[in-house]
Amino acid sequence: MNPCHEYLNHLTRRQFFSGAGLAMGGLALNLLAPRLRAAGAVKEALAARVHPPLAGFPHFAPTAKRVIYLHMNGGPSQLDTFDHKPALQDQFDQDLPDSIRQGQRITTMTSGQTRFPVAPSQFKFAQHGQSGAWVSELLPWTAKLVDDLAIVRSVHTNAINHDPASTFLMTGSEIPGKASLGSWISYGLGSENNDLPAFVVMTPKSRGGQALFTRMWSSGFLPTSHHGVTLRPGVDPVLFLTNPDGVDRTARRAMLDSLSEFNQLSHNRHGDPDTLTRIAQYEMAFRMQTSVPELTDFSSESPATLDLYGPSVKEPGTFAASCVLARRLAERNVRVVQILHRGWDQHSNLPKDHKQQCLETDQACYGLITDLKQRGLLRDTLVVWAGEFGRTVYSQGTLTKTNHGRDHHPRCFSVWLAGGGVKPGIVYGETDDYSYNIVKDPVSLHDLNATLLSCLGIDHLKFTFKSQGLDQRLTGVEPATVVKGILA
Repeated sequence: MNPCHEYLNHLTRRQFFSGAGLAMGGLALNLLAPRLRAAGAVKEALAARVHPPLAGFPHFAPTAKRVIYLHMNGGPSQLDTFDHKPALQDQFDQDLPDSIRQGQRITTMTSGQTRFPVAPSQFKFAQHGQSGAWVSELLPWTAKLVDDLAIVRSVHTNAINHDPASTFLMTGSEIPGKASLGSWISYGLGSENNDLPAFVVMTPKSRGGQALFTRMWSSGFLPTSHHGVTLRPGVDPVLFLTNPDGVDRTARRAMLDSLSEFNQLSHNRHGDPDTLTRIAQYEMAFRMQTSVPELTDFSSESPATLDLYGPSVKEPGTFAASCVLARRLAERNVRVVQILHRGWDQHSNLPKDHKQQCLETDQACYGLITDLKQRGLLRDTLVVWAGEFGRTVYSQGTLTKTNHGRDHHPRCFSVWLAGGGVKPGIVYGETDDYSYNIVKDPVSLHDLNATLLSCLGIDHLKFTFKSQGLDQRLTGVEPATVVKGILA
């Protein structure tokens, strides 16, 4: 964009006419000295941290410096992964008891069914590690990690459909427009890396699934500099980052210097904080022209390291390749990395499709945790694996011995966490015999987010932002508690 055009586009009609009478010679004389001062001020400001933490942050000593959030978009079935219910094998095709459902709401996709037949998992479970955690055969690589994981089987949510549930998971509210978890963390703690964004998002290739909306990594009411930056596969990882044909790096530097001076003049006149954000973001984009190509170049990775992540790691855009990038971003002190893998929404054909989803992600998760641990990064990197809700014990549609589907189930689902001050080798929370209701140690999404913030040294009750006349919080206005039972 032409900086002169951008500057003029932000002028109001009154501002334009009030300044139009100035003679060009006088204008040049008036601008000459401030131009030099503004250039020095901008360069001095940018020499410091681009995204510094808020004053007084963190509130207390953190156990984690950064977060890698692995979102399995669509809702993995807890019954087929981590919540082992062997007694259900004797109840195949029997109706779910009313005493278990308790009149709870269900989606319109199954509300018209005349019966709700119990569909036990078709997959074998086994205990693993010293912790003896039960894990499905769908996740043989994750099973090797159980002594590094805190598996929480008692997470619950408010939303029953994908869009509000994913929005709630990532922003603490079902209502669009709120700031995302990554943006909150970026805003509070800033970044120690001036050459990469504080919050990076990846959406690896999948076999379809629910749409992903930018609100899941949006800055919402927070300053736009904390919006998640999407890293794409291929030769152009960040859109509009490369210089146009005929523009070299020297010319780009000169243009940005002039543009920064225009923006600084605008800020001096109007005091709009977004103007300073614009200056910082243009400068970040310039630095990323060098840092991003280096980040996405795997040539320095050893074959042994890449083998940890599985055979698809060398294919750009896969979940495995995204996990390698997540580790590389963690090494570079990027504050938040979010990977969103689609396709976990099996209303039918679950045995086949869930198996494929696990195949695409299981070894890569193992590789990420193992790689972080080998490099000494796991102790201060918090890794989270979660969907937006779980799946029903009853079948959606036709139930056979070899096939069935499962509907959305917000009442309970499984999440695992590793590193960053989390207690390793534990299973927390219990569900009933049907994996339908929580019977011990419930964990709401607000509780989960309060716990994540606590690992980063943030008291969620003291972390607010004034918007729309309210002191907004990631954990909302309902009571939320740090889950101390999963912390080391």
